[in-house]
Amino acid sequence: MAHGPNDADRTGVFRRGDDGGYDEIEKLYRPTRRTSSDPGGDRDGRRGRGDEDGDGVRTAERSAAEGRRATGGRGGRSGGHGSGRVYDGSGRQRRERERRRRAWRNGIVVTLVVLLLVLIAPPVALYFWADGRLDRVDALPDYEGRPEEQPGTTFMIVGSDSREGLSDDDMQNLRTGRAEGKRTDTIMVLYVPEDGKPTILSVPRDSYVDIPEIGENKINAAFAEDLGGGPSTLVQSFEQASGVHIDHYVEIGFAGFVDIVDAVGGVEMCPKEPMEDPKAGLDIEAGCQEMDGATALGYVRTRASARADLDRIQRQREFFSALISKATDTSTLINPFRSVPLVSEGTETFDVDEDDHLIDLAQMALAMRDKPTTSSIPVGSTPTLAVGSVVLWDEEASGRMFSAMQNGEEIPEDVLRD
Repeated sequence: MAHGPNDADRTGVFRRGDDGGYDEIEKLYRPTRRTSSDPGGDRDGRRGRGDEDGDGVRTAERSAAEGRRATGGRGGRSGGHGSGRVYDGSGRQRRERERRRRAWRNGIVVTLVVLLLVLIAPPVALYFWADGRLDRVDALPDYEGRPEEQPGTTFMIVGSDSREGLSDDDMQNLRTGRAEGKRTDTIMVLYVPEDGKPTILSVPRDSYVDIPEIGENKINAAFAEDLGGGPSTLVQSFEQASGVHIDHYVEIGFAGFVDIVDAVGGVEMCPKEPMEDPKAGLDIEAGCQEMDGATALGYVRTRASARADLDRIQRQREFFSALISKATDTSTLINPFRSVPLVSEGTETFDVDEDDHLIDLAQMALAMRDKPTTSSIPVGSTPTLAVGSVVLWDEEASGRMFSAMQNGEEIPEDVLRD
């Protein structure tokens, strides 16, 4: 049967008759797929909803079409016209989950940054505050003929007799007397080799050396301000006499020494004999005892023993090593009632070179923490010259000592002296 372009195909259903022929018993309509050029076609190329005959009969194709419409598109797929994607909202959900994950990660990062700032900022601020409290002097200037930098590290540590910071009552109680200017009461060199145990060397104050602008004299005169000396002259005198390059300079006066000892809660020392020296304000028994700042100052200053100044410099080395060990002990560092006063008092009373910083003092303290070897520059003789009784270094033994220091090597044991 002929039909127009907008009609559905009419399909006949037949049955075989008794006479061997076929009789048409039903007429069904099958929707015809229209082409894109068909002006009456649907957007998806199908005709409307199809026929709904009174008889309720559907073809397989019409069922398939109904199934496609029920699932949202052709073949149960969706996502637009021919996209082939299943649209169940999963794309939007994935984007939302990813947004939440990014927000969570960003929150974690911000939290960690804030936590680090809280933990790091106070110590950093404390470091710069303490470093700024150090008094700086030009102790290590370059000069013609100065030894080049050498392996290992050296610190010149000077204890001066400066009364700066002491009241009249302090000077009376500490038996320091009154004196203008300052002189060296202690000269030590801490030597840290590249590989080996550090050594604290005492430099006898009466060591006879050539002093720039002053001439041959006791090395103590190189520091005397009234003779035109000072830290840089002292360092230069030692460097030229020994050939050893000094890397760092540290100086502390009477007041600073007392304050630091008291800040750590005292230092235990074990003198073998009782000691009494009214000039130094010292009166102690033999045996181990905790020394406060005032007692400690008298202990390291007194010459009231058999070898006088030689015994004194030995006590100074031992006490200074014990003081640093106490200051860097864990019990001191974790106790704010000890560590805070130590930082406050220590940094205010130290004089260092212009290029030195708190980290250099920390390096010095760590080197002395494990009780380094203590020694004095080997003494050859103690003659009396025009400037008084002086100390002459043992040329052979001191030469070997200085050679090891120049090469960054551990000092030979056979040249070490008490």
